[in-house]
Amino acid sequence: MNSGSQLKPWASVAAKIRWNIQPFIDGKYRPSTSREHVDNVNPATETVLCQLPLGSAADIDAAVEAARRAFEDGRWSQLSALKRADILIRLADLIVKHKAEIAILDTLEMGKPITASLYDAAHFGPELLKSWAGFADKLVGEAAPLIGGAMATSVYEPRGVVAAITPWNFPLVNAVFKLGPALAAGNTMVIKPSELSPSSALKVAELALEAGLPEGVLNIVPGLGSSVGEVLALHKAVDMLSFTGSTGTGRKIMEMSGRSNGKSLLLELGGKSPQVVFSDIEDLDAVADAVVQSFLWNSGQVCTAHTRLVVHESIKDQLLDKVLTRTRPKRTGDPLDEKTTLGPLASSVQRDRVRSYIERGIAEGAHAILKGTIRDSGGCYVSPTVFDHVDPWMTIAREEIFGPVLCVQRFKTDEEAIALANGTDYGLAATAWTRDLSRAKCLAHALKAGYVSIRTAGTERPDSGFMLSHEAQKGSGFGAESGIRGLQSYSTLKCVNITGA
Repeated sequence: MNSGSQLKPWASVAAKIRWNIQPFIDGKYRPSTSREHVDNVNPATETVLCQLPLGSAADIDAAVEAARRAFEDGRWSQLSALKRADILIRLADLIVKHKAEIAILDTLEMGKPITASLYDAAHFGPELLKSWAGFADKLVGEAAPLIGGAMATSVYEPRGVVAAITPWNFPLVNAVFKLGPALAAGNTMVIKPSELSPSSALKVAELALEAGLPEGVLNIVPGLGSSVGEVLALHKAVDMLSFTGSTGTGRKIMEMSGRSNGKSLLLELGGKSPQVVFSDIEDLDAVADAVVQSFLWNSGQVCTAHTRLVVHESIKDQLLDKVLTRTRPKRTGDPLDEKTTLGPLASSVQRDRVRSYIERGIAEGAHAILKGTIRDSGGCYVSPTVFDHVDPWMTIAREEIFGPVLCVQRFKTDEEAIALANGTDYGLAATAWTRDLSRAKCLAHALKAGYVSIRTAGTERPDSGFMLSHEAQKGSGFGAESGIRGLQSYSTLKCVNITGA
């Protein structure tokens, strides 16, 4: 465990927090109608931070009603796109201003290292929000001339009341990922954050009012999936539901949507992303750096984490040695210590889930050439594990683990590499390393993923901040949230014909 002088300042900040987890509806906090509570647990210590309400159907009804009133009276949807953009940009700036407060909430609730939480609050979340704000006045339709001077136009209009259910792995960023495009398009919202990490979403709702967002436009209802999430999915006054989480839960939401009002859905579900490395790559150090960074980012709790290394047999041993050299020194540490890069998993449930997958991999014959230690108590810490000799049929090669576990597979031919890369039910992201332009063009089409990255060597260039839209494939969901198509997803397209003299 890491320790040292960097720990005390953040521990002091943490000790001063006064927790306030209750519904934020129509511009103010109000007590939940639920009389039952669950513990909000710090995964770094497995001690209770506070309690939060289970949530209830009455809480959801109140939030949906507030969002409906705010939508129908036009206090937000009838604002000009530029005014909506200005408010969202002010919100992004306020998130940066309050980055320390937001970061400590995320770190305590889900175990993210404090430096990573600060990055999310100072850069990742605000920059995404500003990007969507910049698209607000660019959501334009088309026009076509008809015979006799008539005209047909298409226009984008907000869907109405949008519900969102967010996961725990990037609490602030996940909230921004939903509210950014939905609010920029003119909708009102009800967000149910994960019960493991609800506080930063509640803080953002407070800051949104300060930024100028009208009351009732953004409502946050904490609680469990069974008591709050299902109610949102079944609610007949919700026009659209956006969900990020497991594939199993996403499919249940599809069923509930069909049983209620057939509301529109946007689903980003699981992933099992490959990193495919061909023998023409010379800079294996750069590849190894990228492999380790990807599968250990956020302790592997990332839907796009590249947890499968698919590598040509001629360079497999050399690359694997470099990966192991970089992975072995990685140590878990207290997330309040600024030197920590690898924190705990978000909960004891997630720790046990990862443990079961590691045991399953060993039982099915994979070689754990690096087997990480797993704490049984006093923190949900899981050190990195690397499996070699992973066959395509093995559970660890096919299912999302959501932890610091890397599976290594080898190939001989390009066709075998593509088959291995596509050999899961998921299609979220994929990366291929090659210097062959002809192969790169083939891979760009052959890899079944919504986001495909072809890399030649070296470090990726700094992000320009511009987001091109993409959509998950196969069991990873459907619908686009990034870029201009994110606003289109949260809009309905209407055709208007104008005829007559």
